[in-house]
Amino acid sequence: GKGKKIFGSIGNFFSFAMQFLPDGFLQMIFIDTNGFDKQHYKFDYVRREFLGEVRCLVFDVTPQDKAGKGRFLGRIWVEDQDYNIVRFNGAYGGGGHSSWYFHFDSWRTNVQPGQWMPSFVYSEERDLHYALAKKLDFKAQTRLWGYNVGHSSQEQELSKILVETPVQDDTKTANDLSPIQAQRSWDRQAEDNVVDRLERIGLMAPRGEVDKVLETVVNNLEVTNNIDVDPEVRCRVMMTSTLESFTVGHTVVLSRGLIDVLPDEASLATMIAHELGHVVLGHRLDSSYAFFDQLLIDDKETFRHFGFARTPDEERAANTKAMQILTNSPYKNQLGNAGLFLAALTTREKEIPNLISPHLGDRVPVIGDLRSSMPVDQKQNPQAIVALPIGGRVKLDSWNDKLDLIKSKPVGTVAEREKMPFEVTPFMPYLMRYGTETSKPIAASAAAPSDPKTGEAAPGKP
Repeated sequence: GKGKKIFGSIGNFFSFAMQFLPDGFLQMIFIDTNGFDKQHYKFDYVRREFLGEVRCLVFDVTPQDKAGKGRFLGRIWVEDQDYNIVRFNGAYGGGGHSSWYFHFDSWRTNVQPGQWMPSFVYSEERDLHYALAKKLDFKAQTRLWGYNVGHSSQEQELSKILVETPVQDDTKTANDLSPIQAQRSWDRQAEDNVVDRLERIGLMAPRGEVDKVLETVVNNLEVTNNIDVDPEVRCRVMMTSTLESFTVGHTVVLSRGLIDVLPDEASLATMIAHELGHVVLGHRLDSSYAFFDQLLIDDKETFRHFGFARTPDEERAANTKAMQILTNSPYKNQLGNAGLFLAALTTREKEIPNLISPHLGDRVPVIGDLRSSMPVDQKQNPQAIVALPIGGRVKLDSWNDKLDLIKSKPVGTVAEREKMPFEVTPFMPYLMRYGTETSKPIAASAAAPSDPKTGEAAPGKP
């Protein structure tokens, strides 16, 4: 028994596989659940500081000498009304030769009165050596949402004021459905069932501002190509960061991550045109989803139960149709950036295999005909950005899952190292208290001057 333990430890030490533990993930969301108090920690007051519009008290936190291993070491920000921790930045100490703690920056947002919920975590590690010859370099973003998933629409349904209207006799009008109309209605029911299910479990965002932007692009493509589709084409956004798109019947779905990294409207139109090609060509959804028992599955089985990927033949046909649509569209003279985006993605695909591996749909379509639209000299415009970092366009409300477009200030001249296509960057949310309305953009925090009356005297304990 003792020999097995020794050899087991040696095997783990030389192992080339790294296992990520759920407890380690939770430690980046909930700060030290085993005693975050003065008995185990020393709190040194630093200053007052604003994070967005929220004034905070800042403390440096270090473990007491006999606090034990696995204690937090870093800095915390405590809002100055109810004294909730709204940000903590640092790492846990006490790792050994076979376990490591990552550095992280964890943020909470005020989603309801008095409730500050974990919302964003950025983690980064450089030159972390393990298993003798292995080295780990990584950056990661974690977004948390779904705190009120599936409940907001139910609350509205229970609080609506319904006014009955007089019943009209429409027996003389044509209310019967033809076989074609009945099939379309059945397919639409399957489509609605899937979309509703994905929204209820928090994988698809509720309808909002971003959907309207996508549908405006769809309208531009349809009008200029004389496309008249019944039922109408709708757009929705999947909450995940993976770069993927697919259609659910006549609903075009793009992932939040894909929208984030697209550099301009023409590139967005290219992605949508591909999916619109599937709709125009009649590539249908499995109509068995119209039976409601097909939706009664465990949430954890969603990715295995649903699948909307197309066959290679359907993908090629959609690519061809997309080029026809784009050639007649308002974006026909702006497709060079879309070609550069796809070329950059192809170049980086070996470095970001997980980011481009779809959960439910297809990988980003590579439309070969776009290469002819690419500029011959790609260095002609040094300010050209072929792709944005993750989180470059869309912001997430952790409470109700709503997505909005980021409204940020112009950044001016962008250095080459700042372009960061498909990269992961730190979070710097603009914190506000619940119920506060502001037109200010998301911005980095700024230190506030000390109170002239109190100076830097340390306030009460956090």
